[in-house]
Amino acid sequence: MSRSALVGNVTAMLEDAGFLVSERCAIRPKSFDVAARRGEDVILLKILGNIDAFNARTGAEMRRLSEYLNATPLVIGLRTRNEELKPGVVYFRHGVPVFSPDTALELFVEEVPPLIYAAPGGLYVNIDGAVLADAREERGWSLGQLAQELGVSRRTVSKYEDGMDASVDVAAQLEELFEEPLTAPVEVMDDYESVHDADDPPEGPAVDPDDEPVVTVLTRVGYEVHPTERAPFKTVSENEREQEQVLTGHSTFTKAAEKRARIMSSVGHVTRTRSVYIVDRAPRESVEGTALIEKEELENLQRSDDFRDLIQERVKEEPA
Repeated sequence: MSRSALVGNVTAMLEDAGFLVSERCAIRPKSFDVAARRGEDVILLKILGNIDAFNARTGAEMRRLSEYLNATPLVIGLRTRNEELKPGVVYFRHGVPVFSPDTALELFVEEVPPLIYAAPGGLYVNIDGAVLADAREERGWSLGQLAQELGVSRRTVSKYEDGMDASVDVAAQLEELFEEPLTAPVEVMDDYESVHDADDPPEGPAVDPDDEPVVTVLTRVGYEVHPTERAPFKTVSENEREQEQVLTGHSTFTKAAEKRARIMSSVGHVTRTRSVYIVDRAPRESVEGTALIEKEELENLQRSDDFRDLIQERVKEEPA
């Protein structure tokens, strides 16, 4: 299957599952392909045939963007160089959850979360320690008796009951012994880091010198500005007081800039963020929801309210 067809299939699956899906980010380089939202769940999604193409730089950018936009970074792929991705298994690459289209279908359409995740050494599951302890005590078994049944140490059983995850084989033994489910799903959307200890992503890139005047103004009026390096927008600017984010682009207004502004609008609609493109001369007021603001207008701003009012003048507000 071509990557283009895979992206189309995954996008259609998300739409069938009730997600609002952005326009594809058809620019290079790019850290994600689409943004999608269902209810309060927002995802930034990379779609690959071979997940070995997902590198550390892209992973770090996806994690930073997800933090700025209150989203979850995800990768959907078909295989590695060595094998197909197993259905029902969550993998991790550079701190980002990765799984197959079949697993995505089960999670998003059938609402059946995965139970297994891959980590160094094999496949593992989350054991519900409290349920395991109750089951053991109801059976009248000591920690030592259960350890003997499993062929592990007493200390290992104690760790399972304290929340340590178990291999798939051990989990299967436990459920066969007690004849009840003892595993908990992998929280892909809410708390995936609980099963994968990922380091904090490295600091974002430095401000492009061409963008420094824009960043200076936005910082002066009350925004914390986060530069990007592999996104259709140059920065994500946050105003904590107003609890809002703004996607910002900056360049001469060309066909390529117009394309970026259109993608920014689509991503902003999904992530509930405003989008603004700063240009020397604006040929019109907006591009499909992205406000066009001239550099001279930006430099005259004094407060974040002025910036917000200027955006609203250029863009007809539509419900998200």
